[in-house]
Amino acid sequence: MKAAGVIVEYNPFHNGHLYHLQQTRKETKADCIVAVMSGNFLQRGEPALVSKWTRTRMALLAGVDLVIELPYAFATQKAEIFANGAISILEALGVDEVCFGSESGDINSFLQTLQVMQTRVDEFDTYVQGFVKDGNSFPKSASKAFHALEIKEEVVDLSLPNNILGYHYVKSIHDQQAKIIPKTITRTGSNYHDEHFQSPSIASATSIRKALFSPSGTLDEIKDYIPESTYHHLVSDQLAFQHFRDWESYFQLLKYKVLSSSSAELECIYEIEEGLEHRIISQIKSAESFHAFMEGLKTKRYTWTRLQRACTHLLTNTSKKVMKDVLQEKKAHYIRLLGMSEKGRTYLQENKKKATLPIISKLSGSTNAQLELDIKASQIYNIVADEPIRSNLLHSEYATPPIQYDSVKREFSH
Repeated sequence: MKAAGVIVEYNPFHNGHLYHLQQTRKETKADCIVAVMSGNFLQRGEPALVSKWTRTRMALLAGVDLVIELPYAFATQKAEIFANGAISILEALGVDEVCFGSESGDINSFLQTLQVMQTRVDEFDTYVQGFVKDGNSFPKSASKAFHALEIKEEVVDLSLPNNILGYHYVKSIHDQQAKIIPKTITRTGSNYHDEHFQSPSIASATSIRKALFSPSGTLDEIKDYIPESTYHHLVSDQLAFQHFRDWESYFQLLKYKVLSSSSAELECIYEIEEGLEHRIISQIKSAESFHAFMEGLKTKRYTWTRLQRACTHLLTNTSKKVMKDVLQEKKAHYIRLLGMSEKGRTYLQENKKKATLPIISKLSGSTNAQLELDIKASQIYNIVADEPIRSNLLHSEYATPPIQYDSVKREFSH
């Protein structure tokens, strides 16, 4: 069987994601679509709207055949580390191609960009350091440095978010000497950071979440932008938990963590650098909401996303030492199965013995430093649920086997 990989968050799964899946299958002629999906905390440093299990069901209903969890150690990181983890999992599973959405839509321009950047990496780094010293955030500095190189060759614009991720997927394939062939399709209908609906059927996940969390937001407002199966799962989740997850759900826990810790203890947390711990303590004391806290915390040097990631690691008490240890190899240590269709199951059976990482279907008896971070993150994610749901969810992380999906009957089973 030929397999194509996609690297996703599905927060939530929407029509743009469905288009990406359909185009991936068309472009790659794949028999099996493998999705490496972030767990309960995401790359922009925020909790997922709904759990990884609900998003797995959304993915399977939409045509994904195998859903693998991207470990917390990679899922909550900048593009380079995020890409390293995802590509290492796809390579370990023997996936033939990876297809990502980008503003460019031309894979040759990504390959050309990689070639150019490899020859001018020292010059690029010097520019970045200079722009950072001027008080710019790292992403802003990297964007300015890229333009300062004045590259004459045909390259992708690395100031655009999906191009940045795509570039790092291509770079990770090169650095890991992976056999995966990269492909890209043009992102359509909306931009990654769009906060408002720009078309009648395609919207960014950002704009969908913003609509949901607005004071008058309802699921009916986003119905045109998501598949019917996503809509029904969001309805069910809302009925079960009364609300969707965002940072406001966890703000009191974050405030307790900060105010019950010394500045020296906070300094040990991953991504807390350059005295940021003092600013965090100062701002959180009077903040009445996470949004107000972030408004006070944000500076020219630190982007909202960078600060949210730091807050995520504060919430999960993830230290610099632990993260350094688990990222030493720059690759995932295991393949955690979340769900599969019959095609996904067949692909696994054919490739299980060839897989270069252990495949985990149940946590019972599995021990690994990266996995321990995943477990802790899931427990904290679920702690805001009401009893008895909370206790069930905390237990389910160990007890839940991969979700089985029958695409003929369109039924789930465990």
